[in-house]
Amino acid sequence: MEITLTERAALHIRQFLASEAGSTCLRLGVKTTGCSGYMYTVEIAEEENEHDEIFESRGISLLVDSESFKYLKGTEIDFTKEGLNEGFRFNNPNVSATCGCGESFSI
Repeated sequence: MEITLTERAALHIRQFLASEAGSTCLRLGVKTTGCSGYMYTVEIAEEENEHDEIFESRGISLLVDSESFKYLKGTEIDFTKEGLNEGFRFNNPNVSATCGCGESFSI
């Protein structure tokens, strides 16, 4: 299973990477935090690490460390705008519950 981007997410990422000199890919991950246990991380990446899984979606390279990949397998990432709020939405089939604020999840 891979990690994929919607066209809206890819467009947003392409625009963002174009404004960051030397940035060619995005690093996705999961860290332990929040009221439900885990939280998504999204960062600019300039190079891959030894333990990275590498995915290509809509022309964008996505790097995911092997530990985070266990939690992100099969995830589709969208970019949404709702009123004044905008951000990535993770459609993760592995999630069993999310917290009330939507910032963290459990598996």
